[in-house]
Amino acid sequence: MNAYYERLYEKLQGARNILMSRVREVLSEEIIQRKFRNFSEEKYCAYQDTCIAFIEERIEAYNPTGIQYTFDNIRSRLSHELEMHLDWYDSREEFAKLLEAAHKEAEPAMSNEAIREKAEDLIRKFGAFPDGSIIHDYKNKPDLQKLPDYVAARVIEEAVR
Repeated sequence: MNAYYERLYEKLQGARNILMSRVREVLSEEIIQRKFRNFSEEKYCAYQDTCIAFIEERIEAYNPTGIQYTFDNIRSRLSHELEMHLDWYDSREEFAKLLEAAHKEAEPAMSNEAIREKAEDLIRKFGAFPDGSIIHDYKNKPDLQKLPDYVAARVIEEAVR
């Protein structure tokens, strides 16, 4: 899993400029498609800034320097579980499938190159966690308050696959 997050971080760092420009396009498309009303320039800019902040937050969440805190202590695991319960989307099933696939792919004494290849396979199959849950739940029940998470997830998925 560490290699999976590290590879996501590398991909997103490399695509940072593309991510930011795609935010404007995807946000505009979604506002028009869903017929969200009363979007002044100020409101649009606020939503755009929020989408960008969410992307920045996600990139840093995958940062290999900080990822150790996600996996190395009990309190972080409990914090992660609480976060999955508090989000408007339910990502527990997605995470369980990702974890199961990672465990199936892992072999004893794998080379760094083999680990990196397995991480790429996970990204191709599952995308960037928790995007699948965000996109699925938003599409089932679109809502203006969910829009920044959705736009960030869509843009990230385009960049990593």
